[in-house]
Amino acid sequence: MTIDHLVMTNQALIPVIINGAAGKMGREVVKAVAQAPDLTLMGAIDRNPEHQGKDAGELAGLTEPLEVPITDQLEPMLGYVAGERQLPPGVIIDFTHPDSVYDNVRSAIAYGIRPVVGTTGLSPEQIQNLADFAEKASTGCLIIPNFSIGMVLLQQAAITASQYFDHVEIIELHHNQKADAPSGTAIQTAQLLAELGKTFNPAIVEETEKIPGARGSLADEGIRIHSVRLPGLIAHQEVIFGAAGQIYTLRHDTSDRACYMPGVLLAIRKVSQLKSLVYGLEKIL
Repeated sequence: MTIDHLVMTNQALIPVIINGAAGKMGREVVKAVAQAPDLTLMGAIDRNPEHQGKDAGELAGLTEPLEVPITDQLEPMLGYVAGERQLPPGVIIDFTHPDSVYDNVRSAIAYGIRPVVGTTGLSPEQIQNLADFAEKASTGCLIIPNFSIGMVLLQQAAITASQYFDHVEIIELHHNQKADAPSGTAIQTAQLLAELGKTFNPAIVEETEKIPGARGSLADEGIRIHSVRLPGLIAHQEVIFGAAGQIYTLRHDTSDRACYMPGVLLAIRKVSQLKSLVYGLEKIL
């Protein structure tokens, strides 16, 4: 399908590039974008040499090809979409690797392409640098640790519960192909609780770790995060509150990556309305 045909058909189509298109999340995003009436898939990027040249739609399991081949050429694709002035501003969805996501996002912003980032593992310093860069460029950018509406609801419930409990720990469980730990979602959950201005888990005894890390990682305000990595898992999180005589557990389980797609599509549609970096799905709901 040519650019002229897209413009004639519907001037509101948002051009989308998917970075990490051959991965498990990337394939779900390919299907979601292809089925959305207001979006058009312009590019599918993936570094895996096994998938180069394959049709993104066929690789994602669609019945019809999308005529969008998988390529590893990110910057040429950014330049191509940025140069198509007849279409609305382009959006890139990044589900790649913590080692490359920072450079990917900077490159996209430099080309005026709006990033929607699902890759976790960015440091606070990297996020701040990207926020400064996006603001100078007046370009919207969304960093979303978790696209699930259910996770947002869990976090909001945890904030409410934290008013009544002084002890809390977080357990996050993911598949064993996840490169970073703790998960970005668990870190964000701890940050949301820490922002309440309350210190959790006052010491009762002087703890000794017989094996370093046995008590998990220590986030701000005394919050502990524990990470589990096993095949068979997708993405799961528990926030466990404790008090004398009671335990209150909040848990979110993912059984299919399709649950993230409503959040992904919402982010694609919202990011072009922004002029700076926004962190967290709850900020755009």
